[in-house]
Amino acid sequence: MIGLQNTTIAALYTLEETIAKEVFAGLTYPWEALPKIKDFIISLGETLPEEKYERRDGNIWVARNAKVFPSAYIGGPAIIDEEAEIRHCAFIRGSAIVGKGVVVGNSTELKNVILFNKVQVPHYNYVGDSILGYKAHMGAGSITSNVKSDKTLVVVKAGEETLETGLKKFGAMLGDQVEVGCNSVLNPGTVIGKNTNIYPTSMVRGLIPADSIYKRQGETVEKRL
Repeated sequence: MIGLQNTTIAALYTLEETIAKEVFAGLTYPWEALPKIKDFIISLGETLPEEKYERRDGNIWVARNAKVFPSAYIGGPAIIDEEAEIRHCAFIRGSAIVGKGVVVGNSTELKNVILFNKVQVPHYNYVGDSILGYKAHMGAGSITSNVKSDKTLVVVKAGEETLETGLKKFGAMLGDQVEVGCNSVLNPGTVIGKNTNIYPTSMVRGLIPADSIYKRQGETVEKRL
């Protein structure tokens, strides 16, 4: 049965695959961590070993073996973990945790996010007020829409169940190994379960179950595993 139990931290994420594991402590739903990201980065950054992380002005910590291209912009607070790659003209606005081996590509913009290890947002993506699980990938031009057009608070819809988040800014929660097709729009409050694929140019809202293929609104099929 599809319901809010499919939107929990435990259902979506492998917490061992992020330096931000502790920010989820005591929480049930991942979006509850969104207001905590900024302060968490600062407290975690103070504990990072100097031999592995360079501290920059503005509460920015960059792993010494991460690759940051000269034209990329990183605003604080932010943590760029080991072996991440921040490519030309990437725009990290702040409150961003970029995991191990993550690729942040050309003209991709991040704001108030947690990217688990091995995430790829490599081409023209906007990811705001969102959490992307281990090895999640967003195709070229796909974005998270993080504010409703009427500016009301975001409600998560999971089957017949709904939950008020109390958040005005809430993009998408992508579980581990989610694949989002090119030029798709993830509407505010979208939750996508583990190992699910989203067809290109999709407009997505609500909960998309794990191990599924989303073709269009109202047409989601179970993967053949």
